Amino acid sequence: MNTIISHQKVPLGQKIAFGLGMLANQMFPAVLSIFMVVLVEDLGFPGWMWGLIFFAPRIFDAVTDPIMGFISDNTKSKWGRRRQYVFIGGIMMGIAYIFMWQLFSENSLQFNFWYFFLWSLIFYLGLTIFSVPYVAMGYEMTDDFHERTNIMAVAQWIGQWAWVIAPWFWVIMYDPKWFPSADIAARQLAIWVAIPCAICAVVPAIFIKSGSTVNKDYEPLNLSNVGNSLIKILRSFVAAFKLKEFRKLCISTFFIFNAFNTVASLTFFVIVYKLFNGDAGATGLWVSLFGCLGALGTTFFVIPTVTWMSKKIGKKNTFLLSQGISVIGYIMLWFLFIPGKPWMYILALPLFSFGIGSLFTIMMSMTADVIDIDELTSGLRREGIFGAIYWWMVKVGFAIAGGLSGAIIAIVGFNPDLATLDQQEAVDGLHAFFCFFPMVGTLIAMWVMYDYTVDEKRANEIRSELEKRKSKGNVGQQWGAKDKNEKLKYVEEKKIIS
Repeated sequence: MNTIISHQKVPLGQKIAFGLGMLANQMFPAVLSIFMVVLVEDLGFPGWMWGLIFFAPRIFDAVTDPIMGFISDNTKSKWGRRRQYVFIGGIMMGIAYIFMWQLFSENSLQFNFWYFFLWSLIFYLGLTIFSVPYVAMGYEMTDDFHERTNIMAVAQWIGQWAWVIAPWFWVIMYDPKWFPSADIAARQLAIWVAIPCAICAVVPAIFIKSGSTVNKDYEPLNLSNVGNSLIKILRSFVAAFKLKEFRKLCISTFFIFNAFNTVASLTFFVIVYKLFNGDAGATGLWVSLFGCLGALGTTFFVIPTVTWMSKKIGKKNTFLLSQGISVIGYIMLWFLFIPGKPWMYILALPLFSFGIGSLFTIMMSMTADVIDIDELTSGLRREGIFGAIYWWMVKVGFAIAGGLSGAIIAIVGFNPDLATLDQQEAVDGLHAFFCFFPMVGTLIAMWVMYDYTVDEKRANEIRSELEKRKSKGNVGQQWGAKDKNEKLKYVEEKKIIS
């Protein structure tokens, strides 16, 4: 059995190193969503191309995640199971991101589409190689109930700066004082984004140490075993998803993240066309301020508040309260998008930000608690598999969100070449989707999590039992006569994994 390294308190330096990885993990998709506007506004991609480019590479990313989880969990090396993949994936993402944005308006639409599409696949492969073992590293850093929340809070606090910085690229890209056109801006800015992000991505690999796994009893990692492992991976997924608590975390994250990202890519169009009659030049800083102020609110208010709340009222109650606050924010956004008064939407941002701002701080901490339950029942420590499943749900949601964004543009009949007055109904439709689609997803997630049962008391009981079993040393001797059913369950799990 794999043993978890037990730290009641993790040094701040280690938390920051992990957090810099989160900055890269969020900066790449944050800036990607900003740059994607160029494809429609400046390179003429129709809605179906937009949707396909969002959907297909992310589905590819989601499919490769479980394979990477299996590889990460079973790697034998003097550097441990995760670090080398985090390093390679970070470098790979940086290189691919630079090349994917080398698009020229003089090229044909078909060439630009397929060029971007293929480099997107390479980029998302790098993201898989990086993110799956990276997330698993976070789960392994401590076994303390509240320290897990602290680690994720620091990581999310650092990661949120991506969403503070990214919106300002809209201003830079569409300001002729900076660049003559947005497609030129995307080509050059991609370099300045990719290099620092790649550096941040490899920091956890360099500074978060892990013990050698050379002598561990893992599944051999050869081409044949990896190929034959797909059925085992599927069975592992099924076994993990049988945990009601984990299933609830995945489903609720899927609905919140999917619904939010479906409309997040529409932010530019909603603000420009709802508030400024389609004149991007007249928007000034308002498009950027929407994302920036929301992210700043999350960084300095939401995350610290959520971390404090989780210690006072528990993780589940904090999640429900935070998402309930975000629902109020979505409703306010419907009433506060007033043409000629763009400053009004600022009033909704503190409430709106509680949704996504609290999601991963709480959910990643709760996932680590659930991994303990799995170890208690199966005898196996499977951070990579659980991390892969959780982020598979996130990425599938992201892929679906991209496809839905393109579908929404087509459904409402929105045309970026027309002023608002010439397509008022389409613009109002975009605004309605922007406000109410994520609200519905959030309400469904709250219903799913209503009877979640893992609180601090139960988590501590599980940790105590695990420590007792570890002290006995031999997995095969962990269960007594009265625990026959548990032992049989463990044996069955071993058939699945080994």
